[in-house]
Amino acid sequence: MSETLPGNTGLPSSNEELQKLIDAETGSYAYSVEDYFRKPALSAFQLSPEGRYLAFRERDDNGRRPIYVRNFETGEVNKVVDEDEELIGGFMWATESRLLFVKDKGGDENYQLYAIDPDGSNFLALTPFDKVRVMLLNRLKEQPDHIIIQMNKDNPQLFEPYRIHIGTGELEKLYENTNPESPVTGFHFDKDGHLRGITRQENGTEYVLLYKTGDFEDTDAPMEEIMRTSWKDSFSLLGFDYSTDNAHLAYVSSNLDSDTTELIRYDLLKRQKVESLFRDETYDAGGLSTSRLRNFEIDYFYYTGEKDEIIPVSDTFKKLHEIFSSEFEGYEYGVAGHTDDETRWLLIVGSDRMYGAYYLYDATKNSFEKVADLMPDLKEEDMAVMKPFSFTSRDGLTIHAYITLPDIASEQNRVPVIQNPHGGPYGPRDEWGFNPEAQLFASRGYATLQVNYRGSGGYGKAFYLAGSKQIGKRMLDDLEDALCFAAQQFPIDLDRAAIYGGSYGGLATLGSLVKTPDLYSCGVSYVGVSNLFTFYKSFPPYWKPFMGQLREQWFDFEDEQEQKVMTEVSPALNVDKITKPVYVVQGANDPRVNIDESDQVVKNLRERGYDVPYMVKYNEGHGFRHEENRIEFYQTMMGFFARLLKN
Repeated sequence: MSETLPGNTGLPSSNEELQKLIDAETGSYAYSVEDYFRKPALSAFQLSPEGRYLAFRERDDNGRRPIYVRNFETGEVNKVVDEDEELIGGFMWATESRLLFVKDKGGDENYQLYAIDPDGSNFLALTPFDKVRVMLLNRLKEQPDHIIIQMNKDNPQLFEPYRIHIGTGELEKLYENTNPESPVTGFHFDKDGHLRGITRQENGTEYVLLYKTGDFEDTDAPMEEIMRTSWKDSFSLLGFDYSTDNAHLAYVSSNLDSDTTELIRYDLLKRQKVESLFRDETYDAGGLSTSRLRNFEIDYFYYTGEKDEIIPVSDTFKKLHEIFSSEFEGYEYGVAGHTDDETRWLLIVGSDRMYGAYYLYDATKNSFEKVADLMPDLKEEDMAVMKPFSFTSRDGLTIHAYITLPDIASEQNRVPVIQNPHGGPYGPRDEWGFNPEAQLFASRGYATLQVNYRGSGGYGKAFYLAGSKQIGKRMLDDLEDALCFAAQQFPIDLDRAAIYGGSYGGLATLGSLVKTPDLYSCGVSYVGVSNLFTFYKSFPPYWKPFMGQLREQWFDFEDEQEQKVMTEVSPALNVDKITKPVYVVQGANDPRVNIDESDQVVKNLRERGYDVPYMVKYNEGHGFRHEENRIEFYQTMMGFFARLLKN
């Protein structure tokens, strides 16, 4: 055992063993694994606030993606931030003259914040604190040299807000969050940087919105309770409404009066709903966008249905929406940004068959400029179609799903299928759009089935709560029902079905191989949970305040009866029921799913005589971000599937 590397270093498969797995795929294809999972040559474009610059990332020969800045006035393009072994997690414009970016160490998700000028000068580490996680809260247009961040600097369990000077790194703490038994989990600042309210968690299961009903510019002014909800309900303050003289109006996302989440205008002083702004009968509302230039009027609402939907509201955006929709008919568009004066709009356009492209729209000229194709080598006409469908589960729930079929699929040529449950499980969902995994699978002759099982987000409160206490049980029933329904509707071969997922999807993969060993030919667990008992014990500190909700939504590890259920649905404790081949993949520095989750299932299976290939990358966390690791992972997975689904 190594004293420096995480986990049992004697367990991972050797490079030679993994190469044998890669070599098992002997087919000849138009596109290589690298074509799908090489990072885009150009990506992550962002317009500066005044429109003089366009920042983006450009891939180099080593798979790294430095940050470049294009000067529209001079045409010059300069590299301003290089990328080394520690990858850039993201970046943004703070002002016209200052860029911010974040990096962690080896995928540990303890992001640190850095600043630099557009010409690459005045680099500064703003938060050089070890094992501290930084997150952006607010940009301050009225105080351009400052932003508001939150970090767990003084207590790893608790986040506190700070105003930070982006030129000097000077910090000012704005609120003391000191009680881990009743932590503040949300800070509500207005556009001028005033802390107007907080959301505090109580008993691990309740959320209390507190608000300054008096002088909100007074930092010592008391806050009053406005709303108290459980984790089962939603009442989320999205932002304040600056379009009227009533300073207490706010935009709220709520499901207190409906099953699906609606967007409402709410008076925090009077504690009453003023107006229902948008609601869909089937899908949760996503949010709204306002125009600072036009007195903060609402431009559009958005939500995710079968596809992403934009509902234009203002007269200005109705015209823009018509222009954008006409220009990109048959595709989805999203607003990636715009200049403060709204003369330039940066759009990202894509579909299920097109990876994506960026366009600049000049509102003064009513003209479009194509900035970049993200993956131009992947020809749209060669890609597979992603089809939405729905079915009724065995207990009467409507379940939504997607299937991606290779062109060779027909009734005369039923193809193998890969069930691909998403992570979470509670809250996330699969969406329509370009999916490089599904496209890779289709290119190799496999269908991909993606099911938004009960507990997934976006389909209303009842559907979300239907997943409670159903890990390893009805959640897996939904996957089984989807597979059987799909086999009746689409040309897939149930005798050649595999299951693959990451995070909770890895737990669903292993759980399915335990629960229904005859349904699948094999499975791939990627950074997957395997033992609920050890999973609970390894949570990062900042997850600890949510243990109360976890007991009610997952399972209560202090309840004797639920301990029995936890044992039954923990695959690592039931490996005697796994009879089909498993491939396990893990990032050694994963802060969410500790490497022990993968180690123990590999160890337990091997002790029973099973040959379990096991890939571990020691510079990765919860999912692989390094290009070379991602490519090797998918190459080995394709070999694993070729062995078991083709040969």
